[in-house]
Amino acid sequence: MSTRIETRFRACAAEGRAALVTFVTAGDPDHDTSLALLKALPAAGADIIELGVPFTDPMADGPAIQAAGLRALAAGQTLAKTLAMVKTFRESDDTTPLVLMGYYNPVYVYGVERFLTDAKAAGVDGLVVVDLPPEEDGELCLPALAAGLDFIRLATPTTDDKRLPAVLAHTAGFVYYVSITGITGAAQADPDAVGRAVARIKRHTTLPVAVGFGVKTPESAAAIAANADGVVVGSALIDALRATLDAENRATPATLTAVTDLVGRLAEAVRGVRRQAAE
Repeated sequence: MSTRIETRFRACAAEGRAALVTFVTAGDPDHDTSLALLKALPAAGADIIELGVPFTDPMADGPAIQAAGLRALAAGQTLAKTLAMVKTFRESDDTTPLVLMGYYNPVYVYGVERFLTDAKAAGVDGLVVVDLPPEEDGELCLPALAAGLDFIRLATPTTDDKRLPAVLAHTAGFVYYVSITGITGAAQADPDAVGRAVARIKRHTTLPVAVGFGVKTPESAAAIAANADGVVVGSALIDALRATLDAENRATPATLTAVTDLVGRLAEAVRGVRRQAAE
């Protein structure tokens, strides 16, 4: 049976386009606003949702997502509440793929077996755990695959052909290509370099390749969509959310629409690029 992630990428490919993958942080700026945003993303144009699990030491994230995590933690967000949020989301949406993205420490503290059981029951489709290399697959990757959850691995500009097979060995769902060296939101992706990198990765795998860590505008999303199976946007959405908060970091009437309007523009841009590779 196909997973939600497989089904969605296949549907986007059939339309001759890339998928739009949107990242938001669970609990930012508060639980209720975050849940409302999560529910609104598919209608706004998100094909796949990455939901960030707040953590106190997010080493791969830039200032925008770091601040989002701190806002969420200050508002009381936990891994258990994040799973409950996914479960609530699934009550009204059983088709949109949802991936949890974060770090291993919260999962370790929660308990791996308990986490995988609860994540699967809540309706999580996949995991991106940025600080677990292939050498540590026994910690979470292999148990996650056994539990029916896709384990999505990151490849970067420094992942050479010698390293790539190890990165791809147990990857499932899709490959997440980090388009820049550094943290999230730090620079703009180079579409030509990304195109070459995606082509190289595809020589090693049949999985879809989604590109993130440097896509900030509808124009840059369209440029990346020409060569990638998916375009991931995160920091730009977090920035749009943050710009609407009041002096105490509380949501305002503009918060939800600021994010969904940007998602709509990104989706329009991505959908406007026809891909020969997907035909």
